[in-house]
Order: sequence, then structure tokens, then C-alpha cells
Amino acid sequence: MSDDEQEQTIAEDLVVTKYKMGGDIANQALRLVVETAKPGVSVLSLCEKGDAYIMAETGKVFKKEKEMKKGIAFPTSVSVNNCVCHFSPLKSDPDYTLKDGDLVKIDLGVHVDGFIANVAHSFVVGASKENPVTGRKADVIKAAHLCAEAALRLVKPGNQNTQVTEAWNKIAQSFKCSPIEGMLSHQLKQHVIDGEKTIIQNPTDQQRKDHEKAEFEVHEVYAVDVLISTGEGKARDGGLRTTIYKRDPSKQYGLKMKTSRTFFSEVERRFDAMPFTLRAFEDEAKARLGVVECAKHELLQPFSVLHEKEGECVAQFKFTVLLMANGPHRITNGPFDPELYKSEHEVQDPELKTLLQSSASRKTQKKKKKKASKTAENATGQPTEDTEAAE
Repeated sequence: MSDDEQEQTIAEDLVVTKYKMGGDIANQALRLVVETAKPGVSVLSLCEKGDAYIMAETGKVFKKEKEMKKGIAFPTSVSVNNCVCHFSPLKSDPDYTLKDGDLVKIDLGVHVDGFIANVAHSFVVGASKENPVTGRKADVIKAAHLCAEAALRLVKPGNQNTQVTEAWNKIAQSFKCSPIEGMLSHQLKQHVIDGEKTIIQNPTDQQRKDHEKAEFEVHEVYAVDVLISTGEGKARDGGLRTTIYKRDPSKQYGLKMKTSRTFFSEVERRFDAMPFTLRAFEDEAKARLGVVECAKHELLQPFSVLHEKEGECVAQFKFTVLLMANGPHRITNGPFDPELYKSEHEVQDPELKTLLQSSASRKTQKKKKKKASKTAENATGQPTEDTEAAE
């Protein structure tokens, strides 16, 4: 996007429509992968299924606009138990087969014309109302889910990013869990998955000093990403192959190898600055070779596969929220069923309890408003000014 082009925001209806289309496809893709994730199913097959669904469905929208880019904004990743994020294996990599009791995190993203809808969800394989999850896995899923719910109520115009960070720390602690250190949630813009405003999780003292304080503003969009661990919350590169990368448009370098040049021009053409997986290349071996020089000279940024200590579990929830003039609007969300997770812990902080009990839906707020104005009308016999039209 050149500087003289006006940046498109959700102040425009068409932009909101594109976000919602991407959000609907992301939600459907997530549900499809969740429903397929049964014991004996391979992670590779789930990643392929999620990506294929996103490509097929985005191919059906805005068909007349031949030039419009759309598709995967984050490749389907399925990270299990102590694997924190970004596990999306190649056909030539060791695969993982799901089993009963695994804590599974599914992370994916969709874009329509560069407007990005990201979502992530956690669940335990084999959990049911008759066989609910208890113990540490229940603690960490409950903690992560409540952190996401708190953020939905805190990420709104006028609030600060630090308020979200503090709430997450308190909620995680009440479940004897820790947010993964230094993880960032980003503002989203057209074609940009890592916008400048961010929310940091569990910062170290140094990160706390360095991290930019920011205020949320109307017409911004955020991908709010919560990652909570039963352990200390330190994520390390466990040495597995990185398969997800994104181009860094600010970097220039003359690639020496022909394989690298061919590979890089395909990246530019097909993915622009969106994250992509090496699985998306017809010749996986050539892609594995071509990526090396590009990553070494920082033309591509890696999304490393991170792990918490063996034996710990990590839960993740991510949603995309549009800060509309009439209130925050969440466009992506997973199929969470609180009845499947029984924890002996709960949120202790009275302020946070009140926050979590407050309604996050704009409709209920409007109903309350209408009800209040109706009561006022009944009392005075006069219609009040601010009766809003229902959505």
C-alpha cells in the first residue's frame, strides 16, 4: 500500500463486511478442525484440512474482483500439550497423532482483501459432559478462557493496553498458572498482521520498561491472543523445524542462490506480507532449501515452534475484535463449552469478578438502554432522546 492511498478502516461498511466474511470463514474452519480432532488423527492432516477449507471458501467470495488478494492469513497450526504454538508440520517432518486426554490448541487466520480475522481455540481430546476434564488441564483452559473474556471487556476505546496485561496476570495466578512470558497481541491493519499497538503478556522487568504504553481507539482492530501455562510461562525453541514464515517488507537483500530467488518471488506473488507455510509449495524440498538464505538475511521472519517444559500444558484462546463506534464487536470465537472443564479454582479479585460478570454483548447493552429509556418514558409519559434502533 503506497503512502498516498488512504488507509481503509472499519469506519467504512465495506471494510467491516470483509472482516466479517473472513471471520465467518475462520470460525467455520476452526469448527471443522475441532470436530475432526479425534484420537488417532494426525496433526498434519488437521493442518491440511484447515488450510484447504480456508482456500476453498475464500475462493468463493468477491469472485468478480480478479485482483483482490484473499486466503490464509495464518496457516492452521495444531500445538499439543506443552507445545506452545506454531506447530504445522511438513509432509517430510515427523507427524504427531492425537490421543485421548491431549490438550490441543488450534490457531488459524483468514483474510479477505488483506483484512485479517485470526482465531485460536483450546480443548481436550475426548472431553464430554459425562467425562469432564479436571486437574491442571482444566485449570489452564479455564484460566485462558477467562483471560480472553476479560480482554473482550477491556479492549475498548479509552482503555490502556497495560490494564489487559494486569488482568491477565491476576486471572492466571488465581488458577496457579502463568501467562507465557512476552507474548504479544497485535493491532491489525490491511495486509498487516503485526500492527504497531500491542498488548504484552507477563512481561519481564526489561520488557515492562521497553513496551510501548498504548490507548485503544475507535475503528481499530485487534487480534487478542492469550497463552497460559501450568508451568513458569517460559517458552523455548524446542529445536523442531520452523515451517511458518512471513515476509518483512522493510528488508532488502540480493539473494545469491537461484533456488532462493525462485522461492522468494513465489512468496511475494502468492502471499505478499501474510504468514505462510512451506507446505503450500508444490516442491517441499526446494522450499526447504530456498527459505534458508531468505531467513538468514531477514527477508523472512520465522514463527518458531515453541515449547514449555515437558509435562506442563499450555492453553490458548485468540479472537479478533473490531472497535466499532457503538462498542467492541468480536468477529471470531471458538466453540467453548465451560461445562467440560471443572477447576477447583476461581477468580478471586472482586473487580475482575464484576468485570467478568458484566455483559460483553452490544445487544444486551442496547436492550438495557432501551429498557431504561422505556422505564423513563413510562415514568414521564415522554419518549426519551436516546432510544437506539435495535440491530
